[in-house]
Amino acid sequence: MSFLRQPVLRSCRALRGQLCVRTLHGSAAPAGRSRASVFAAAGAALVAGLTAGYSHLQRAELAARIPPAQRDEVEERCAEFMALPITPVQELRDHRDDMKSRMELMIMGTQAEVCRALAEADGNSSFTVDRWQRAEGGGGISCVLQDSKVFEKAGVNVSVVHGYLSEESIRQMKSRGKSLKTKDGKLPFCAMGVSSVIHPKNPHVPTIHFNYRYFEIEEADGNKQWWFGGGTDLTPTYLNPEDVIHFHQTLKEACDKHSPTFYPKYKKWCDNYFFINHRGESRGVGGIFFDDLDSAPKEELFEFVQSCAKAVVPCYLPIVEKHKNDSFTPEEKLWQQLRRGRYVEFNLVYDRGTKFGLATPGSRIESILMSLPLTARWEYNHVPAEDSKEGEILKVLREPRDWVH
Repeated sequence: MSFLRQPVLRSCRALRGQLCVRTLHGSAAPAGRSRASVFAAAGAALVAGLTAGYSHLQRAELAARIPPAQRDEVEERCAEFMALPITPVQELRDHRDDMKSRMELMIMGTQAEVCRALAEADGNSSFTVDRWQRAEGGGGISCVLQDSKVFEKAGVNVSVVHGYLSEESIRQMKSRGKSLKTKDGKLPFCAMGVSSVIHPKNPHVPTIHFNYRYFEIEEADGNKQWWFGGGTDLTPTYLNPEDVIHFHQTLKEACDKHSPTFYPKYKKWCDNYFFINHRGESRGVGGIFFDDLDSAPKEELFEFVQSCAKAVVPCYLPIVEKHKNDSFTPEEKLWQQLRRGRYVEFNLVYDRGTKFGLATPGSRIESILMSLPLTARWEYNHVPAEDSKEGEILKVLREPRDWVH
C-alpha cells in the first residue's frame, strides 16, 4: 500500500485524543522446557499479558468523551485504536455496512492488536504514532518502534487513500491482466490497508512482513471493480525448522477455515512472489500471498482476509518470546546484516507495494520505506561454507519446502 504525506509526529505517551500502545511486562520462557512447551508457554504468556494490560490503555478522546454505556459498536471499536480513524467516525457509523468502512475498522484494529503485542514483547516501550494527511485525498497512521530493547525497527502502518491513479499505477495493473476503462486518462480509486515489517535485533528472531488491503476503482462507464490482496511471510537469518512449522501451521489453520485450497495455493504464490531473481533465492521461508482476489462474494473474501490478519500475532509473537533473549556471536550478527541486504534488494527492486507507493501522487516516502531495516550490509562475493548454519538457510532459500505436510 502507499503511505503518503504531511506527518504530525508525536510520542505515543503525549498523544491526546488517540490510543497509546499498552505498556506490558513479559518474560522469557524458562530454560529447559521442551520445544512444544516453550511455544505453548510463550503463547499463554502473551495472551495473559495482553489481557492483564487491557485496563491500562489510554483511550482515544472519543472514548473519554462518551461513557462506555452510551457508545455504539463503531465508537467502542475506535476507542481501542492507536489513533482515531482516517475517515470521520460519524461517516464510518453512517456507512457501517459499506466494505470500505468495514475494512478501515478492521485494519485499524489489526494495527492496534499488533502494536500491543510488540510492546508486550519489548517491555517498557512506546510507539511513535505519526498521523499524516495526503493532499490528494486520505491519509494514514504510521506506528514505529525503533532501536528498542528487542526490535531494531518495527513499523505498523495504516493508509486510507483516494483520488486518481497515476499512469504508472494504471500500467502496473494492466500488466497484471486488469481491464481498466479510463476517462481522459483518469481513473478514480480508493485503497486502504495495513502493512507491517518487523526487524528484530537478535539474529535468532526472524523478520516478519504482513500486508492486508482492499482496492476499489470506478471506470469511465461507472462500473466499479474491487479486489483484496495481502499475505504474511517470514524471513529468518538462521533456520529453526520448529519455528517455521509453527508459523506455516498457524497460517494454514487460518486459511482452512475458509477453504482447504487456500493455503497450498497462496503458499505457492508466496514462494514465487518473494523471489529475488538476480540472486536466485527467496527472500525468506515464505508464508501466504495473494492479490486481485475478486472471484468469490465480497463478504466471503473479507472474512478470509480478516482471519489472516488475526493470525499474525499467534504465528509470530511466540517465536519472538522464544528467542528474544538468545545469545549470539558477532559473526551471527554479521550474517544477519548481510541477509538484511537481500531484504532491501527485494523491496526496492521487486515489491509491488513499494512500486505502487512511489508511483502514486503525494506519496509519503518515510512510510513507504519504513519496511527497510535500520542497518544492513553488503560484502563483495560473500559465500558461506555449505556445511555451515549460514549455508543451511541458503539451501532452503534456493529450494522452498513444504512445511506442514
